[in-house]
Amino acid sequence: MSKNKGFSITSAGRYSLAFYELASENNVLSQVEEQSSSLLNLISSSKDFSNLIKDPTNRQEDLFKVIENISNNNKFESLLKSFLIFLVIKRRFFYVEQILKSFIETCSQKRGELKAQLKSAKELSSDEIYRITDELTKNFSSKIKLNYKHDESLIGGLVVQVGSTMVDTSIKNKLQQIENRMIEA
Repeated sequence: MSKNKGFSITSAGRYSLAFYELASENNVLSQVEEQSSSLLNLISSSKDFSNLIKDPTNRQEDLFKVIENISNNNKFESLLKSFLIFLVIKRRFFYVEQILKSFIETCSQKRGELKAQLKSAKELSSDEIYRITDELTKNFSSKIKLNYKHDESLIGGLVVQVGSTMVDTSIKNKLQQIENRMIEA
């Protein structure tokens, strides 16, 4: 079991970095990143496809056919298709989701982007999200890749996390602080 965890952390990074370098050398990085993202969306939205990936009893020929169909239907770059086939041959297709997530993370890091999380109590408009992203970009002097989530449990306010820096202005957090002070008193 520990070998699997070791693969998911270490080897997924190696596979994704090699894939990044190949895509970069072949000048198809942005297309492959976009297509990898759509493949990840397919994995998360299709229970059948997700189960197919995770089933070790599938024959390589069957997986090749599935990859061929998905690649043709989505007009994937030949590099992405070849990489997926390579993972099947090396018996690493089980880890395709982790590898592609690591690949997208590598692309983001190479562009100098910082990942940020934003949670808000009320639904924010795209303009508000844009302004928050712009302000974070100015404050951190780096391009921000923002992941937004609407969270009604916050009652009111925002929670923003960029790297290890967290700003929590939610009413839920303030109530929690008051409760803690009352317990301590």
